[in-house]
Amino acid sequence: MLRTLSLFFGLIVCSFRPRRSLLLEILALRQQLAVLKAKRPQPRLTPSDRFFWTVLRKCWSGWKEVLVIVQPETVVRWHRAGFKRYWAWLSCRRKRAGRKPTSKGLRELIFRMVAENPTWGAPRIHGELRMLGFDISERSVLRWMRKAPRDPEPTKRWAAFLSNHREVIAAMDFFTVPTLTFGMLYCFFVIS
Repeated sequence: MLRTLSLFFGLIVCSFRPRRSLLLEILALRQQLAVLKAKRPQPRLTPSDRFFWTVLRKCWSGWKEVLVIVQPETVVRWHRAGFKRYWAWLSCRRKRAGRKPTSKGLRELIFRMVAENPTWGAPRIHGELRMLGFDISERSVLRWMRKAPRDPEPTKRWAAFLSNHREVIAAMDFFTVPTLTFGMLYCFFVIS
């Protein structure tokens, strides 16, 4: 008798609920019934069943009241695990961010232009590369110019200059020295 009264009152309450809520409840109960009718000793939920409950959790606020097979916390755990798996998948398949790397041939061309034209700066080399059809920014050209291998030739040339002209090179300096009597002494010297 008590069960019949509870079903009767449940029917009265359901008659005042919106149609969408009733349809979702029927769908949830049918899904659970299908799981229970499976020929297994203990009902097991497949990944599609888990997906169904995680989607239903997002669509319908009354999902907890009709859930019988598992605990609501289990559905929340499934949802979090699916969310974590989705973002892991998305981050693995995402393309590499940033600019595409500069090809080795283009880097060697920049190094060659720097070596052959030491007075050219990044804007000039960038302009020449643009005229040749390369799509590279001026900042990238500057970065590769800084990494260009330095030619030791200028230091060799300077050392050769000093050794060749050491007989005729003179060093000179002009400076002032204050004395004890607060006078100023002017010094000029030449070293050959």
